[in-house]
Amino acid sequence: MKRSGFADLPLHYGRVPPWLAERMAKLGSAIVESILIQYGRSEFLSRVADPFWFQALGAVMGMDWHSSGITTSVMSALKRGLAPRADELGIYICGGRGKSSRNTPDELRRVADRRSLDGDALVETSRLTARIDNNAIADGFQIYLHTFIISAQGEWTVVQQGMNEAGGLARRYHWHSASVRDFTSAPHTGIVGESQGVIMNLVDAAADGAQKAMLSIVKENPDFTLREMNRLLMPRHHEVRAENVDLKRLGAVLALAYERDFRDFASLLLLEKLGPRTLQSLALVAEVVHGVPVRFSDPARFSFALGGKDRHPFPVPLKTYDESIAVLRKSLDSARMGNTEKLEGFRRLENFTRRIEERCDSRADFAKTVAHEFAISKRYGGRSVFDDVKTTAKKKRQPLTQSPHKQLRLFNL
Repeated sequence: MKRSGFADLPLHYGRVPPWLAERMAKLGSAIVESILIQYGRSEFLSRVADPFWFQALGAVMGMDWHSSGITTSVMSALKRGLAPRADELGIYICGGRGKSSRNTPDELRRVADRRSLDGDALVETSRLTARIDNNAIADGFQIYLHTFIISAQGEWTVVQQGMNEAGGLARRYHWHSASVRDFTSAPHTGIVGESQGVIMNLVDAAADGAQKAMLSIVKENPDFTLREMNRLLMPRHHEVRAENVDLKRLGAVLALAYERDFRDFASLLLLEKLGPRTLQSLALVAEVVHGVPVRFSDPARFSFALGGKDRHPFPVPLKTYDESIAVLRKSLDSARMGNTEKLEGFRRLENFTRRIEERCDSRADFAKTVAHEFAISKRYGGRSVFDDVKTTAKKKRQPLTQSPHKQLRLFNL
């Protein structure tokens, strides 16, 4: 049995503010539902098992594009957002961070009872994946987050994360019970190792043999195990830089949003009258739902959908965030009533954006794009955790600790 990949991320502390956490749960669950409707549960689990796609998902949801917090915040948001409709959608998320991870066995057994699965085998799988990732790498990473995503049919993906405080890194591990297709076999520049092979499903009739195979891996040399993994290495710098983004791909999105002819046609594809900023966001959301594997080799680009809580690459535009959720939610509600035309608009939008990229020399000017986003930020309700700090300081009537010039420099990071 092999992991489907792992990612090394700079270790960051802090909490996701409630105003972002609530929106992440809504947008994340809507993206997942779109994938389930159009591609199925197995495809969703395959995507979650890919480190690059997972990173892009977190970025498009407004989290900082590369920090350790992207794992905890995305999984927490998906668990909250999907839980009320888990039986209907057939996707269950168990476990979580710290104390929540210890609830994984009981949560898995409850799911198994509802879906007539082998709960003991699922619990054993959960324990073994955590044990392997704790023991197979002798570099000081200790697992503190363990999430187990399982479908009604018993297919599963595990996403867990370990911490190495001395090195200032977190390491995220991805596992998948089925053979992982394109999403880990694409030639991304950040991946090394062989493509993922067939993995036995421990809720299958051959569970006993698969469990024994997993146990044997624990005894293997860590160097061998490391060579078998696909790896995403994230940079140490916190800000989004031009070298982190495919500027031609980003340029196509910006052309779609801000060139009048493209914008009018894109709005027609979605059957909505949408402004440029919302189109920019939805074009990147559409790519997360419909994009092919190679499109996720630069996950930082997806932060240009809805910014980041630390103003990287710009503050989160709340008005655009809410309108994007509303458009996607309306499309999903129509699809549930049998009218899939609005939801299909996202597929057409993704195709149209790619055609712009192929036919036009539309490389983005990175510095001007970021400056433009900051210039329009107030108009779209731009907000960050730094604004929350200022609000708290005002309530406590504390004097300013920074000069206006220092505040301006912070704004332009």
